[in-house]
Amino acid sequence: MNDDISRRGFAKLVGTGAAVAAMPWALTRAAEAGRLEAKTKPILGSWISILRSECRHHHYWNDVCAKFSREQWESLVKEAADIGMQYLVLLGTVDVGQKAFFDTPLAPKAKDLACENPIEAMLSAADQCGVKFFISTGFYGGWLNDKTMADATIAKVRFTLMAQLAEKYAHHRSFYGWYLPDETGLNPYFSNEFIEWVNRCGREGRRLTPGSKILIAPYGANIAVGDDKYAKQLERLDADIIAYQDEVGQRRMTAQQSARAFEKLRRAHDKVPQRALWADVEVFDWDGPLNSPDGALIPAPFARIKQQLEAVSPFVDVITIYQYQGLLSRPGGKAHCGHPGAAKLYVDYVNWLKSEYPELVK
Repeated sequence: MNDDISRRGFAKLVGTGAAVAAMPWALTRAAEAGRLEAKTKPILGSWISILRSECRHHHYWNDVCAKFSREQWESLVKEAADIGMQYLVLLGTVDVGQKAFFDTPLAPKAKDLACENPIEAMLSAADQCGVKFFISTGFYGGWLNDKTMADATIAKVRFTLMAQLAEKYAHHRSFYGWYLPDETGLNPYFSNEFIEWVNRCGREGRRLTPGSKILIAPYGANIAVGDDKYAKQLERLDADIIAYQDEVGQRRMTAQQSARAFEKLRRAHDKVPQRALWADVEVFDWDGPLNSPDGALIPAPFARIKQQLEAVSPFVDVITIYQYQGLLSRPGGKAHCGHPGAAKLYVDYVNWLKSEYPELVK
């Protein structure tokens, strides 16, 4: 496929809102035949958080974001949209520390937020700029595992939370789907308990908001097999989009190893095309010990991130990242936050984006 034709075709698809709304992975499915020779894909989405109190991972931006005004939460969404991001994934609607980010009788409202309703602010901004939001179903009750996922009481409470979220926010046209944040790993297959949990949440999410998409983001790509047994699990799993963590930031794989892992996953997904294959590219490194309460996320150098994008591009439908906020932050913007290196990473990425996909930069 000619690179210039590919780029123009991609830009045309990006500008066709109806096609994208009908199928979130349409941007690259349209070029399926030339996937292996396609150019490096841009970042089309990101996770976004309000607060994350259980560890220092968000140390460099937690306090700043707690003081964000409504205008700043709106600006955060608009800034992401201005560099081509079409999807945002809200990490949590209730913090693992059991503080709610909206009014609910199920948990006390987070009192350290300057903005009364950051979810409303972000969805309102997304309405204006055409961004599609996946709204988190948790973390009410903390992180779930196979045992707690099978607990009927926990499911009932989680579904009550989802109903309250739908009542408050589903009127937004940017409310695109649900994100199930209770991550699980490939081992190298999903557990039956996880599959059942996803399917129950998916049914409830679509009942509350008909037509909505279900997104999960598992880890464990480093041991992916992508065989027939896994493909059969994909058939059973009622999720529209699986955004696998590339695990480079977690140092479980190099970019080159992630290419091999995603190639295996692609083979399985090609057998079950109704399950879109996305990448959740980790654009972070660590300040302090890996995965420790004393470790904080910092931006990785763009040279490494570019390798990550190149590695997964031939195999995935859409590239998302963890995360724009705090790690890839517009210098001088109203919502600038994070490690000092976040501004440099923003500039480096946008310079690359302008050279490859200028149509995506506003």
